[in-house]
Amino acid sequence: MTRFVALLRGVNVGGISIKSADLAELFRTLGFENVRTVLASGNVVFDADAPDDAALKLRIETALTERFGYDAWIVLEPLSRVQSVIERFPFDAQLDGWHPYVLFSSDAASLAELLAAAPTLDPADEIVVEGNGVLYWHCRREVGVNSAFSKLTAKARFRSSTTNRNLRTLMKLA
Repeated sequence: MTRFVALLRGVNVGGISIKSADLAELFRTLGFENVRTVLASGNVVFDADAPDDAALKLRIETALTERFGYDAWIVLEPLSRVQSVIERFPFDAQLDGWHPYVLFSSDAASLAELLAAAPTLDPADEIVVEGNGVLYWHCRREVGVNSAFSKLTAKARFRSSTTNRNLRTLMKLA
């Protein structure tokens, strides 16, 4: 059995509303064990015996689409990898006035394209650096969703493969 984290993209924003209890129930009906949702933003921790992560990801996305009626996209990670990502956060996560984020992706080309934009960002507002299969993003709270990087990650071409989480949310998942 492996402990996984499913990070759902676009849940409880933009008109896609899923109750945590309904989300957990779906994962239980798929046969997963020790299912736990964290916050109301599409985070599920669960145990599964899955020799093929890609097949597991597709199975979950299909079930979400069928049950909740939207084009579901997730990033699926073993919990051990999420813990490693947390440990390697390269910025001061407690820096007053800044948000500590991690951008996950199921597509390396998307991460590379997003990373290519990093040198054009204003470091007084936001900084993006590459991690092991993730991008670490530190953003001033005052800039928030209006930041250049935030606007870039919101583009349609990244929706099916990327999602970001605040470091504090990841710590709750771990």
